[in-house]
Amino acid sequence: MRKNILPHLALLATNLFFGINLSAIKHLVNNGFVQAFGLNLIRIGISSLLLWILFLLYPSKIRIKKNDIPRFILCSITGIVINQLLFVKGLSLTFSIHAVLLMLITPILITVFAAWVLKEKLTANKIVGLFLGVLGATILISSRTYSKTATNVLLGDTFIIINAIAYTVYFILVKPLMVTYRPIDVIRIIFTIGLFLALPFCWSEFKETKWELFGLTEWVLLGLVVIGGTFLAYLFNIYGIKKLGASIAGAYIYSQPAFGTIIAVFFLKENIELYKIIAAVFIFSGVYLANRKTIA
Repeated sequence: MRKNILPHLALLATNLFFGINLSAIKHLVNNGFVQAFGLNLIRIGISSLLLWILFLLYPSKIRIKKNDIPRFILCSITGIVINQLLFVKGLSLTFSIHAVLLMLITPILITVFAAWVLKEKLTANKIVGLFLGVLGATILISSRTYSKTATNVLLGDTFIIINAIAYTVYFILVKPLMVTYRPIDVIRIIFTIGLFLALPFCWSEFKETKWELFGLTEWVLLGLVVIGGTFLAYLFNIYGIKKLGASIAGAYIYSQPAFGTIIAVFFLKENIELYKIIAAVFIFSGVYLANRKTIA
């Protein structure tokens, strides 16, 4: 019984971490403790270090094939550099609720892109699902609501959408690597390459981090972002997919907006407005249709 429930708890924890991430990142960045790219360097750097420590504790023999090196680099560019840098930057400019809903279009994009790349049949469900997802995203990015923590909603939402597209490309590129090598080894290599690629973009902002202003709250939130929302989230997600399969693991993404919204409302005092509810309905419907199997 315990073995059956552990992967479910891991996936639930993964999405809870992501939900916490939204409000924690906005608190740290929007209150001037650390800049967006500087925070990303901390996330990627510490996660890479922890992954290498894990490798030293549980070593494995891995020999990367020469023709797989370009794919590893592309995965690092899309899954670490573009994805993570634009996510944090976009989140700092828009509402947490916008970000968590826009991230939900990722499964729609994965389904449609996979059908295109793998030459699968693009069903009516997938096309309608994509349309509804785009409609929901359009409602969000066209809103004219602003606040002290959401100073440029249009630009922030745009960055989040580009982040979702980059992650979609990464997800498709990384699949063959996950089959050929151990998933934990793939993640470690991608993070390590991503660290060196992100360094030139992040170093100047990292140096501006105001460590002297950090109190207990900021250190706890930074730990949640780095350890929980990055390192453990990746490990737990891999574990959940391995034990339960990608389809069940993917279903847990529906819990992410709930966690993210509840935390943002109570911690950041964000409002749940009518247009956000309407957008959420369209996006949720789009995800459901895009991933619904056609019954013959």
